[in-house]
Amino acid sequence: MGVQKDRVRFNVGGRVFETTATTLANAGRNSLFGAMFDENWDLRSNAGTMTTEHFIDRNPDCFAVLLDLLRTGSFTFPQMAAKWGPFDGNMLRLARSVRGLAPGDGTAIRAGPDGGCCVAHGSMVHVYDWMLEEHPPISLDYQRVNDAIWVNSENIVISACERLGRDEGGIGLFSSLTGELRYKFRVTHENQVKSYTGGALSFNSHYKLFSSCKGRSNEYGIGVWDQVTGKQVDFFYEPAEWSLGEADKLQWLHGTNCLLVATLFPRKDNCYISLLDFRDKSMVWLWSDIGAPLTDERRVRDAIAMEETHSVCVVNEYEDLGFMDLRRSVGSVRWSSRSRLMKGKMVDEPCYPKLALHEGQLFSSMNDSISVFSGPDWVLTSRLRNSYGGSICDFSIGGDRLFSLHSEENVFDVWETRPPPIM
Repeated sequence: MGVQKDRVRFNVGGRVFETTATTLANAGRNSLFGAMFDENWDLRSNAGTMTTEHFIDRNPDCFAVLLDLLRTGSFTFPQMAAKWGPFDGNMLRLARSVRGLAPGDGTAIRAGPDGGCCVAHGSMVHVYDWMLEEHPPISLDYQRVNDAIWVNSENIVISACERLGRDEGGIGLFSSLTGELRYKFRVTHENQVKSYTGGALSFNSHYKLFSSCKGRSNEYGIGVWDQVTGKQVDFFYEPAEWSLGEADKLQWLHGTNCLLVATLFPRKDNCYISLLDFRDKSMVWLWSDIGAPLTDERRVRDAIAMEETHSVCVVNEYEDLGFMDLRRSVGSVRWSSRSRLMKGKMVDEPCYPKLALHEGQLFSSMNDSISVFSGPDWVLTSRLRNSYGGSICDFSIGGDRLFSLHSEENVFDVWETRPPPIM
């Protein structure tokens, strides 16, 4: 004889769930839930007991997903929960290495906000969701990709080289789900739409998109667009004897409402780093190595602003870190050799170091490893290395993951922090 015709209660790992027999029937007769009911889907009673709830010694988060599947018929696993823990550079582990499908070396990798990523290979961008399943790729019809940036989990902005004789190149907003082009970001100069090459990308919290732009005449500088409508709202023209239009990196500084623009060797013979204030079209801070005696040990390969310490960090090809004070109108580099990790012979095909700053930790790639620096003095606290794939040509942090792209093999690594134990 059955009991409790409709409502059913479970205690799963200490968390109580209440549902109905109708919902559980969706699991089918041959399931664990099906065995708990008689032929009329009445809950079977245990001899001599009056059970009001059923205990299951399993993860309650996983049970919640299963119960939601039975209720709605769709699988909606939480994007971040129960997969990996909060990001900590000193606690990262190699979770997976993913082989790409595109021929040739990758040029850039960008972490998405929900744990996915995109990888640029020549004129193709391959998009992966948080489960590392690939979506339809984005093809730019033989236009080389220069940069990509996620504006949200559903949209990616991609910059590409101009194709002479055709109205192509520049910047476009693409769907990360379908690869479809939604609209282009145009550059207008003297009331005429111009063809241009889009370069480094950045955006701010006010939905403004920034890109370095290189046109055929005077359209060298930093373009600004409304990322919602795609309309151009401003343009910072490149001043004489400076470099903006071929910038390697853009970084928006939320505290000062300024844009860091860095043009680095070997794109140019000299390095140019500046802070732009679009409110009055001024360069409020700048640094260049023009006129300085240049050696490989002092050649800047990447730069990143650190607002909390009012400084800019730079790195050379030996992974020595240098620091410049943003509170001085003209910067000068204070080099620190404490970070040097490699002395002697370079590898056959080295990749230039890249820098990233995330939640108070500084990251620097060097050949086949990534170094993590922590604390006020930026002490080396850990290194990430995977022997497969060769040198790291790019890496990116987002969605509580670190993605590193290798240059010698078409492969990228996914680094995660282990999830906390479930008590």
